[in-house]
Amino acid sequence: MDNFPIINLENLNGDERKATMEKIKDACENWGFFELVNHGIPHDLMDTVERLTKEHYRKCMEQRFKELVSSKGLEAVQTEVKDMDWESTFHLRHLPESNISEIPDLSDEYRKSMKEFALKLETLAEELLDLLCENLGLEKGYLKKALYGSKGPTFGTKVANYPPCPKPDLVKGLRAHTDAGGIILLFQDDKVSGLQLLKDGNWVDVPPMHHSIVINLGDQLEVKKKTFF
Repeated sequence: MDNFPIINLENLNGDERKATMEKIKDACENWGFFELVNHGIPHDLMDTVERLTKEHYRKCMEQRFKELVSSKGLEAVQTEVKDMDWESTFHLRHLPESNISEIPDLSDEYRKSMKEFALKLETLAEELLDLLCENLGLEKGYLKKALYGSKGPTFGTKVANYPPCPKPDLVKGLRAHTDAGGIILLFQDDKVSGLQLLKDGNWVDVPPMHHSIVINLGDQLEVKKKTFF
């Protein structure tokens, strides 16, 4: 299996720009995924978001998840569970209108950090869309406009925790799926390899890397990609 594509965005600023653009093009055509390093999001902000996310789960969500597992009798299952994901989640909406102030139990520090992180992700997503436009021979901003809804772009964050599972062979953390939307930016755990993608009939681990951002082309962009490439 080919090595998972890792893109160093700093290389776009020098002599390696052409090779880096080719690497992005190959990743889009043949993987639909790639991993970004040196993407411009401050590492201290990423560390803060990770810390606050784990603290929020422990304080506000862990007990509820345990009660859910107990109510469904999942700790005693003997056959594969196919109708549930082993995850504890909540969703934040950033655009067209933010709902961060409406989410209960979030600390002021967490709200502030998530707003700042979302702005950085939005900037990075727009930069990536323009890089894809460049590879496709499209004018700058084309893909951003193509993904606009009637009220502008839709942008949100799914915050997910995957607690230890007593029967990991019988319960999936997250079932196989595709992602809707245009482009997905994932800040994953840097120690546990839990994310996989299906390539050429084989499940491939997405390598955990400290302070990286994983990029996934969503269904809408996948359709457009097949149209242009």
